[in-house]
Amino acid sequence: MCCFSIKIKSVSDTKIFTRSSAHGRQFAVYSMALDSPADVAMILPIPTPPRSREDAVRFINLEEYKNFFDDMELGFPHPRSLSMPGGTKSLAHSKSKLVVHQVGSYEASFVPSDQDFTRLDARFRLPASTWASLPIYHDYGFAVFKLKAGAQTVHPMAFEFPRRDPSKLFFPTVHIHDGKVHQTAEFDHTLYCQKS
Repeated sequence: MCCFSIKIKSVSDTKIFTRSSAHGRQFAVYSMALDSPADVAMILPIPTPPRSREDAVRFINLEEYKNFFDDMELGFPHPRSLSMPGGTKSLAHSKSKLVVHQVGSYEASFVPSDQDFTRLDARFRLPASTWASLPIYHDYGFAVFKLKAGAQTVHPMAFEFPRRDPSKLFFPTVHIHDGKVHQTAEFDHTLYCQKS
């Protein structure tokens, strides 16, 4: 699941892969089909250590490996889905804009804290009140992917980040598709992890 900066038409076929990396870091790969009426940002809260540096996240270009999840699927049986519908302050005192990385067909930025969203283009952030209603993420970092308008299958978005707890893998599953936090959301995703 993910958070979008504007109301989107639809998102489906979400797949997330995680595995540990060296030095307490984690890899994450994210893929989905998206239909958005305008350019949009997908925002993934990630449990980086508090006050992480702006260069703490490394974005990885998988534009030439669009079938990453097709290959991943080859290693797993196909179980039936059990899902049911319904069912801090930053060290950076500068107000300079955050670095934007071109990663294949999209742009990506790392936002070190919720306070740093003001340094990101206003079109690609959620209102502060949204994060205020999700206090669990008050000291997380955020991987932000700027995607083009229209119906598309986004090539896998991959990144590596430092974890505050190196003994746990994290799946970004908070769900905001219309700017609001709802009590329930439909969860129809495929999650993969590789244990080290």
